[in-house]
Amino acid sequence: MNANTKEATAVAAPWDRTEFEAQLRAKGAGYHIHHPFNVKMTNGELTHEQIRGWVANRFYYQIIIPQKDGAIISNCDDRETRRKWVLRILDHDGWEDNEGGIEAWTALGKAVGISREDLWSLKFVVPGVRFAVDAYLNFARRSPWQEAVCSSLTEMFAPKIHKDRLANWPQHYPWIETTGLQYFRSRISLAERDVEHGLAVTLDHFTTRVQQDRALDILQLKLDILWSMLDAIDKAYP
Repeated sequence: MNANTKEATAVAAPWDRTEFEAQLRAKGAGYHIHHPFNVKMTNGELTHEQIRGWVANRFYYQIIIPQKDGAIISNCDDRETRRKWVLRILDHDGWEDNEGGIEAWTALGKAVGISREDLWSLKFVVPGVRFAVDAYLNFARRSPWQEAVCSSLTEMFAPKIHKDRLANWPQHYPWIETTGLQYFRSRISLAERDVEHGLAVTLDHFTTRVQQDRALDILQLKLDILWSMLDAIDKAYP
């Protein structure tokens, strides 16, 4: 980008809320639903080993999510946001009789043939996945809470990927116990709820064009992290 382009961007008028949201949602073109590994998963082209490798590695992301959300809360000085955001931690860690998303993913592991002990040992997590997930956690810890909230907006694109798995896995992977797919079922409505709040925070906070461009860069960073995870898994389980 040359100096003139930078200057033009700096003085550009901000998008209104409708256009800014459209710009954010357009980032879905880079969501990992389009990654070759996920495309093969959707088409029923993965082996038992590849499915297990994906479940085991994605588990590392699942157990980091509550830590990421805790980091956002620790940096957040807005009480109402904290009151809403804490629900995300409960969704994954569970509370009272609700075992939460991490246990639901453990059930998925069992359904594809991974014991609880092996899954929780993290011994199958490849370096590229660990690096990408840790980078996301560090971003949430070190960034202003509004920026960390913005990074969560990849959830805008998540319901489609969950619905695809619910529709296609029983057909393509009949060896997987369908009871293990509860995580995908539960996340559809939860993601839609979370997006409503995260999007409102983002639209309220990023109001200048420079800030809005920053928001798009943050969302791209999160998309790149998710894409990099699949790159690493794809390489480890050819």
